[in-house]
Amino acid sequence: MTTTAASPMSTATSSSGRSAAKSVSFAAELQSMMFSLGDARRPLHETAVLVEDVVHTQLINLLQQAAEISQLRGARVISAEDLLFLMRKDKKKLRRLLKYMFFRDYKSKLVKGMEDDDLLEDKLSGSNNSNKRQKIAQDFFNTIDQTGELLAMLEDDEIDEVKQERMERAERQTRIMDSAQYAEFCESRQLSFSKKTSKFRDWLDCSSMEIKPNVIAMEILAYLAYETVAQLVDLALLVRQDMVTKAGDPFSHAISATFIHYHSSAEGSYMKFYPDSPENTPPPTPTAPSGSQHSGKTMSGSLGNGSAGQDSAKTKQRKRKKSTAACGVEAHSDAIQPCHIREAIRRYGHKIGPLSPFTSAYRRNGMAFLAC
Repeated sequence: MTTTAASPMSTATSSSGRSAAKSVSFAAELQSMMFSLGDARRPLHETAVLVEDVVHTQLINLLQQAAEISQLRGARVISAEDLLFLMRKDKKKLRRLLKYMFFRDYKSKLVKGMEDDDLLEDKLSGSNNSNKRQKIAQDFFNTIDQTGELLAMLEDDEIDEVKQERMERAERQTRIMDSAQYAEFCESRQLSFSKKTSKFRDWLDCSSMEIKPNVIAMEILAYLAYETVAQLVDLALLVRQDMVTKAGDPFSHAISATFIHYHSSAEGSYMKFYPDSPENTPPPTPTAPSGSQHSGKTMSGSLGNGSAGQDSAKTKQRKRKKSTAACGVEAHSDAIQPCHIREAIRRYGHKIGPLSPFTSAYRRNGMAFLAC
């Protein structure tokens, strides 16, 4: 898609749809999804909230465009044809969606109790009685495809490199897990937006829409929401890898201004989280001992020992707080930070070329769609 969605980093981020769905949140589920997609075992809550805002903003804009196309067709509901039309230009993501629709049909046939022999005969005979979603895509492509490349995707068995890379990353992630961590990882991989349909509808505030999506359109929207989360995690992991200084790299001294900006903002947030840290605590003001000069002279020895003991106690307390703060930062050092998500979105919408300042991706109030 060449259109842009409202930026989640701006102040006006889909306020109309978000205000109606403030009570519904997928932050907890998103943390588990991000863990299964390659993030740390305990992803940051603020990162999950930002990812939720990005996904929600993009889906709301996608629904608005699908509703406009549905009105042009004279339809009363948003159907799968409207979403397929919006994704027609991105062949890789469209092929991925068609595979998802194929597996949804396959799953529905398994739920109905059909045997494997019947599935094979159904596929060989070319019957589309039970392939409802594939039939919808095939009939729609017959009406808009004049070159035949969209219809060829229905029979394309090309290996998805992005999916393959995610599977390899998950395999590397599970090598160092014990049985309890692996069980938690498996549960996280099973999470999706489609398993909580009513909550997903309330999250998108579909009840307030004049043209509402049907069941298959909601399945596609749930799939696109998960794919947006997965792509955000993929891009954020690349950003985090670029921000790590590599030993022996001759260009490591040339740190980008973006990294300096986000690194300083991360340090500022660290000071907010740890206000009692030694770096953020001002030195104590020295006070003179009360009493006469003679009493001060006679008690000089005891006061000196007491002040030394107090200084050592303060030093130990500061070291203890500093070590505690360092442990807290180290525990979250492997997690994706909000700055990684923002930088990933900035890079995704960045265009390089002589006419790049005049493209829609450079609008300050817009960003390119991640899902299509």
